[in-house]
Amino acid sequence: MVLLVSAATLSSCVVATEQPSRRAPRDDYSSSPPTSSSARIDPRDADRLRRIMPPLLQAMDHPCRPDQVRIGIINQNEINAANAGNCEFYVTMGLLRRANDDQLRGVLAHEIAHQDLGHVAKAQVLGAGLNIGAAVLQQLFPVAGVLAPVAGELVARGYGRSEEYAADSHGVDILRRAGYSKDTMLDSLIWVRSVAGSGGGGFLSTHPGIDDRIATIERLR
Repeated sequence: MVLLVSAATLSSCVVATEQPSRRAPRDDYSSSPPTSSSARIDPRDADRLRRIMPPLLQAMDHPCRPDQVRIGIINQNEINAANAGNCEFYVTMGLLRRANDDQLRGVLAHEIAHQDLGHVAKAQVLGAGLNIGAAVLQQLFPVAGVLAPVAGELVARGYGRSEEYAADSHGVDILRRAGYSKDTMLDSLIWVRSVAGSGGGGFLSTHPGIDDRIATIERLR
């Protein structure tokens, strides 16, 4: 799996044996995102992704190979995540900073479900008029190297309502296979809704109908 940090704007639509972690969101970040010349991903956030994602990826119907997985960390305060297809994903620094482990796990299960179901968002990172997507996606388990941000803009089409419902349901299936309950997905959506008024609007603006989706998950057996 590959890891990257990018200064960007996100526009797009989240078999473990350990108990679900209740890691609290950190408060040791400044309110403004770091600049592209100085930002580095916190090693704790890299470790979280490397710990949380593999059990979900292994629980897919069509698992991604470890060497396939690429992830871009977008230097943006909004809470958001995206599936770019081909086992490539994006998450924002805002999501990593503010979500606890279960909230992050639910969001990632949703995006991994989009990949598993073939719902390709066609996300790409643009910079200075050039497509630099290939430059910002790195392995989640790199052999070596320092993770640094890449200036750019992440753009992607949103999903339709039926695709969102399907990703929620399949995301719950993935979570259950990995040893977690549907409450992980449910709680993550309720959390996103609760923080939307204070900078978390990205995920809501690109994942419409969240109240109906929460109600649908509650009815799942």
